[in-house]
Amino acid sequence: MDKIALLIADDDADVRGAARLALGCRADAAEAASLDEMAGQLSERTFDVVMLDMNFALGARSGRDGLEGLARIQASDPTLSVVLMTAFGAVSLAVESLKRGGADFLLKPWRNDALVAAVETAAARTRQEREGESLELDDIERGVIEKALKRHEGNIVQAAAALGLSRPALYRRMSKYGL
Repeated sequence: MDKIALLIADDDADVRGAARLALGCRADAAEAASLDEMAGQLSERTFDVVMLDMNFALGARSGRDGLEGLARIQASDPTLSVVLMTAFGAVSLAVESLKRGGADFLLKPWRNDALVAAVETAAARTRQEREGESLELDDIERGVIEKALKRHEGNIVQAAAALGLSRPALYRRMSKYGL
């Protein structure tokens, strides 16, 4: 597996550092100390996984920040897996975060092997989702080209015009899909 593109979003620098150390060379990790920093990182780069703290304010224990962050991530990239983490874990919070689409839930302090397994599994899930999304797009494009060719009785010039493509561009796509 390629290096995992990881974003560690936690207000505690020690937690971010511990996660980096635990993952070692498996991950290319970026860090965010707030939800706003996280949003900025997500707009600048594509990640395979986000490790997201559930509480960013000192003394907070509700998990509201983490659920808000999860919603923001899903709005910007629904294929991106999120591993949620907290030091103040309750079963109800874990269940709620998983129901809302979290890939996994870790309690701090974590066992390093559990962290590595959660991040690797989440990265594989993200990559699989994105590959499936890409394949779906290819299937759609192939179907549209086939319909245009059929509608114009195989006339490449007319089909290309109907699709808004140049003739060479249509030929390339036809070659790509074995048409």
